[in-house]
Amino acid sequence: MYNSGYMAPEYAIHGQFSVKSDVFSFGVLLLEIVSGMKNRGPVLPSQSVNLIGHAWRLWKQGIPLNFADECLEKSCVKLEVLRCIHIGLLCLQCHADDRPNMSSVVIMLSSEGVLPEPKEPGFLLEHVPVREASPNNHTALSNNEVSLTLLEAR
Repeated sequence: MYNSGYMAPEYAIHGQFSVKSDVFSFGVLLLEIVSGMKNRGPVLPSQSVNLIGHAWRLWKQGIPLNFADECLEKSCVKLEVLRCIHIGLLCLQCHADDRPNMSSVVIMLSSEGVLPEPKEPGFLLEHVPVREASPNNHTALSNNEVSLTLLEAR
């Protein structure tokens, strides 16, 4: 499956760019900073989701602080980490209209006001591992019936 990295869904899929596309990128960056992980491939070997999916899963389970990097545990204010995760998820909304603009993000980061509940983010990717062929397993992974013609000059 496709992994967008920092690209907003509307840009990666339809080529449409707006100021809200940058907000999506900022949301990914914010989650990377809080978690200490990159948004590439599965987050943990035991899980099949990317960083965004991991953050969303923990948010929905009611344990979002489990998303934070362990090195932050003793040196951070837990409410600030929770707020950063919350804002990161708000920035990652699937539809650009649902995302805040950057000036709102700055206000949210610098204030203690109530934040809206995030909706399911865009690009919740599930990593499907590729099965490697073993010598005992002769099953074809695809059915490619292409013929090749080689042209040779006289």
